Amino acid sequence: MDRAAKKEMVATLSEVFKASNVVVVAHYSGLTVAQMQNLRRQAKQAGAEVKVAKNRLAKIALEGADGAVIAPLLKGPTVLAYSGDPVAAPKVVADFAKANDKLVILGGAIGNTALDPAGVKALAVLPSLDELRATIIGLVQAPATKLAQVLNAPAAKVARVVQAYAAQGEA
Repeated sequence: MDRAAKKEMVATLSEVFKASNVVVVAHYSGLTVAQMQNLRRQAKQAGAEVKVAKNRLAKIALEGADGAVIAPLLKGPTVLAYSGDPVAAPKVVADFAKANDKLVILGGAIGNTALDPAGVKALAVLPSLDELRATIIGLVQAPATKLAQVLNAPAAKVARVVQAYAAQGEA
């Protein structure tokens, strides 16, 4: 890489670290290109991104960023997974690591808080923001639906009684 490309890479990584809420660091030594493409595809579907960057450039980009606590993890062949949703990137990396033992989770950061591999896996089992929203909406709508059913029930019963008397009168 020439000097201009390195500066551009540092600027890109700096923006990534500022914009993302969570960053996960993992070793990817031994993964094939097809497996890495599969990891990237899964991450994109979940709303996360995966990037392989030079550790030295990533450390420079981390200076002054929230995720600076992950700098000691950047040794060897590392891959960075990041997302705006605090659950998306850990979930993708943890699921992929279960299927591929060559992907080893080293840790991560959520804001200024450092995460060990167990912390990343704990984040991975949490429901995503969209799942939480759906659950809350379901809980809020349930009482309203029950109330509407209870209020409509007496009117429906009266209508059935009138219909039964009308049917008796015809017979």
